[in-house]
Amino acid sequence: MKVLIAGGGTGGHIYPAVAVAEALKRRFGDDVELLFVGAEGKMEMEKVPALGYRIVGLPIAGLQRRLDWHNLLVPFKVLRSLRMARRTIRDFGADVVVGFGGYASAPVLWAAQRMEVPTVIQEQNSYAGVTNKILARGARCICTAYEGMERFFPADRIVLTGNPLRGRFSKEGADRAEALKYYGLRDDLPVVLVVGGSLGTRSLNEMMKHWILETGGTAPVQVIWQTGKYYEREMQAFLAAHPAAHVWQGAFIERMDYAYAAADVVVSRSGAGTVSELCLVGKPVIFVPSPNVAEDHQTKNARALESKGAALLVPDAVCREEGMRRAVELLGDPARGDEPPHRGAGASRRRGAHRRADCRAAARRSKVKRKKCLQTGYEIRKRLFSRNRRHRHERPGALFPPRRPPGRRI
Repeated sequence: MKVLIAGGGTGGHIYPAVAVAEALKRRFGDDVELLFVGAEGKMEMEKVPALGYRIVGLPIAGLQRRLDWHNLLVPFKVLRSLRMARRTIRDFGADVVVGFGGYASAPVLWAAQRMEVPTVIQEQNSYAGVTNKILARGARCICTAYEGMERFFPADRIVLTGNPLRGRFSKEGADRAEALKYYGLRDDLPVVLVVGGSLGTRSLNEMMKHWILETGGTAPVQVIWQTGKYYEREMQAFLAAHPAAHVWQGAFIERMDYAYAAADVVVSRSGAGTVSELCLVGKPVIFVPSPNVAEDHQTKNARALESKGAALLVPDAVCREEGMRRAVELLGDPARGDEPPHRGAGASRRRGAHRRADCRAAARRSKVKRKKCLQTGYEIRKRLFSRNRRHRHERPGALFPPRRPPGRRI
């Protein structure tokens, strides 16, 4: 059996695809042949070969969200990618094509469906993207991670599978002592994991910079800080200028199983892969959804967990000041006799539920006050307008003076 796997761009697309490849190899051994298809210049062209799989790159690219002359080349790159996708499917002799999202997924699935090769779509998010909604019309099967996806896809072809995770993730997790040793951390201080995705995120990096400057780098909290490759040099320079005790910093975390095992609280973006990993390992988490993703799907992912009391949500706009403060609050304060630092997910969910209840009550009070203010303002304006209508011809200084009769201006 020959399986062609298309997708990439970010770790959220790459690692579910790798997880499926590993599962196929475990089940079928040498009876299955795998080929990945990615986008030239993207991280899958580096990560996938490092894991021992073959990959073909397409010259596909997306539109820039600003005026850029490179956008003029996009149609030509799409046409060339479609031709290369058809040739790759034919030369490889694919029996099935599986799409995991990303730039490379669309032309490969589109070509496979027109060549009558069976296709499977894996939708990681709770809100489907436009491309997957279009390609789902010709797919044999759509594997989803969330319930209620019938509003996007044909109900008879949906299979609720959850998001694929690599074999190293499990409910038991890695050994904590081994994980702490791997990152060079102590076992007598709590650990916060800050992870912003494989490419990094400006907001979470600025949050860490603000927290280090605010605490002077001496807070009794250890941090595993993933900066992302786009911000690696900038954050290394900052940490060199402002040394902080108990902070591990890296562009990319190869052993996420160790990172989760060491962490007591996680501050993270809410990409689909990260959400699934955190559901499995059961760590208290504060989500900071990215506002720069299609259809705002990260906020929808985070809301799906927050509505179940399984996570807290901090908007991106306020995470610089609020993110680490909320994380440290979740850790508790042993000096006050609160819960110990390593207290687990249940207590954090209870505390988070109390905070959300307080916020809802405050919002209700604020809504009532606002309604009263609006009503009072409306009554004042109504009285002024009525009084002015009665007296506008008698009072030259009225709020609404009478209109001048038409005629020559003096």
